[in-house]
Amino acid sequence: MTGLALALVLTSALMHATWNFFAKRADGGLPFAWMFSALGTVLFLPVIIVILIVQQPTLGLREWGGIAVTCAIHVGYYLLLERGYRVGDLSFVYPIGRGTGPILSTLGAIVLLGERPTVLVWVGTLLVTAGVLIITGNPFRARSSTPALIYGLLIGLSMAVYTLWDKQVVGVMLIPPLFLIWCSGLTRTVVLYPQARRDWGRVQTLWRDHRREAFGVALLDPMSYTLFLMALAVTNVSLVAPVRQISIVIGTFLGAKVLAESGSQRRLLAAAVMVIGVVTLALPQ
Repeated sequence: MTGLALALVLTSALMHATWNFFAKRADGGLPFAWMFSALGTVLFLPVIIVILIVQQPTLGLREWGGIAVTCAIHVGYYLLLERGYRVGDLSFVYPIGRGTGPILSTLGAIVLLGERPTVLVWVGTLLVTAGVLIITGNPFRARSSTPALIYGLLIGLSMAVYTLWDKQVVGVMLIPPLFLIWCSGLTRTVVLYPQARRDWGRVQTLWRDHRREAFGVALLDPMSYTLFLMALAVTNVSLVAPVRQISIVIGTFLGAKVLAESGSQRRLLAAAVMVIGVVTLALPQ
């Protein structure tokens, strides 16, 4: 992996963990998701106009179809994320989703994209898997954690799907990454509006109490994924997707230390194992 690609992915990871922390702290459910989606759509609109004028991407039937599939997958991902954070701790749900996502992405890249990971890639992937097992422990002992575990796994699956698909959209169809993400945010705004309108009192309360978090997510979420897609366009999925999971350490630390969530020692140990796996993946292959 080139130094530029690594820098893009690590910066993306920091932004990703930070906006997830903001979302968990606001704990606003679908009204909050609609709020930051609407804010992001408005804030990035001038940039999108410039991108379309300067780059003039080809937007035929195939390209719009690819964008539509991306939007559908991402809406599903955000719905799972919102629900997962409502039933479980950030330092539990976040690492499971981020830990299983790259494993499934790597397997998908082998089967669907013909990538052939090296031994180091497999070692790093197995270390990330071990971290996931440490953080979950025996899920059947704690029945209360089962819903959070299920949502974490579904989040990881949705991440793998959108990673593999979006690589084709930006790498083959040549859709500008930020434009793709903006379309996804616009779709999310439209889809979630009926729910937000029915709970408008909650939206107003969230705006009063958590507008800083809403602006933080609105800015960091699109920027984070844009940087990731820029790296993904020129690098194999089996390398880029796992390295981004350095955000696991950041997200786990924020949940355990800032939000004072329980089980911090085991979760931080799991995060450490994961980051060793990520470092292994970042080594020259």
